[in-house]
Amino acid sequence: MKKDIILCGVGGQGTILASRLIAAAAMGRSVPIRTAETIGMAQRGGSVFSHLRLGEGVHSPLIAKGSADLIIGFEPGEAVRQLPFLKPDGTVVVNRRPVMPVSASIGLSAYQADDMLAYLRENVRHLVIVDGDRAAAELGSSKVLNVVLLGAAVKSGALGFSTEDMEQAIRMRVPEKFLELNKRALLWE
Repeated sequence: MKKDIILCGVGGQGTILASRLIAAAAMGRSVPIRTAETIGMAQRGGSVFSHLRLGEGVHSPLIAKGSADLIIGFEPGEAVRQLPFLKPDGTVVVNRRPVMPVSASIGLSAYQADDMLAYLRENVRHLVIVDGDRAAAELGSSKVLNVVLLGAAVKSGALGFSTEDMEQAIRMRVPEKFLELNKRALLWE
């Protein structure tokens, strides 16, 4: 297996845990993995992204532009920001719900999530849009968005891991009191 995956969102959405779950799934199958994270502004709602490179012969954790197999976007604008990294036949799994950037919330710039989703629809051949708000309402928690998105990535076939691989990773990384909720989130449709 050789995969280049980018996860992107804003601070507090669970992107780092999601990247660690993918890494745990890779290690569980003895797949070599390299990761790099940018989390500097995470506590202030700023951009957060992770590069994950899986497979033999990977020496650098950073993904070159035009070569990512999969982008998992926790927020539409952040998915658009990372789009130059996607290869032409790559897949994007994105949460429908926007998180307004600070610059837009104080009137310095405009931000329309519908425009971001329209841009993704026009420019991504393999696009999966997830209704994270509906998932949160049905599951009873917004804290499992990361696992809902991982489940959508599994179902798309682009992640390269099975539901069982991800369940095992969840068991390894998530506290026991949250296991059942996260298993339901992984299977949510």
